[in-house]
Amino acid sequence: MSTPSLTAPGPGGTGTGARGGAGYRVTYPRVLRSEWSKLWSLRSTWYSLAAVVVLTAGIGLAVGATFTDGGGDGPQDPVEVTLLGLNFGLLILPVLGILTTAGEWSTGTVRATMAAVPRRLPVLWAKAAALGAVSFVLMLATALATFPLAQAFLADTPIAAGLGDPGVARALVTTAAGASLITVLGVAAGALLRSIPASIGAFVGVLMVLPNVAPLLPYEWVGDAVAYTPLAAMEPLAAAHPPPDLPTVGAALVSIAVWAAAALAAAALRLRRSDV
Repeated sequence: MSTPSLTAPGPGGTGTGARGGAGYRVTYPRVLRSEWSKLWSLRSTWYSLAAVVVLTAGIGLAVGATFTDGGGDGPQDPVEVTLLGLNFGLLILPVLGILTTAGEWSTGTVRATMAAVPRRLPVLWAKAAALGAVSFVLMLATALATFPLAQAFLADTPIAAGLGDPGVARALVTTAAGASLITVLGVAAGALLRSIPASIGAFVGVLMVLPNVAPLLPYEWVGDAVAYTPLAAMEPLAAAHPPPDLPTVGAALVSIAVWAAAALAAAALRLRRSDV
């Protein structure tokens, strides 16, 4: 008995002309469904997403329960205070993105993936779309649950607010959108470098260490540029009332999207030009 096999795209070059012995075709929805199934088959996915929820919600509730208006230097924005735990999520989610891509190269399973999808690029787009969508929904749901629960402890403080107050709902949505884009950035980094340690090292070095060191240079424009790096750009996104010295919400969101798009483009270029 013969088994179905996937062949390379036909002369049309659309990717939908690839047919197997049983009439199967390589289409983007099928590639997306395959990557979706692989994503949820990994224990690291469940552990990572659970950690994001627990840390974001747990720290938010803890901060809300212990908050005192001492006029210190800490966050004083109602959304930023309740979502302080998101800082941990912004480390876990991109690492999960790295694991979903670089992990396939480290185990060698990428050969089977690329044999099934000879055009290669749909695999990268599907991985980014699947994990990006999961990250957005997860962060939005967590933020929508954490904010009112934490605000129950903040009712008599200067940062008491509700979901209907100006800027609050927007901040919760843009926080989830920014976190999703940073997750996609992790997916792209893993596909570009194809090594889990190298990808995590590059992410930490370029997006965490460098922005803290660069402002020490005696150039004013360097400090302005750092505000548009992905993690720094999350600050106005996660605030109901961003300070005027920060980038606008639109500029911050676009800057993170540009970082993610550039990383995906670099990963796609390597994927097309190099062997698996």
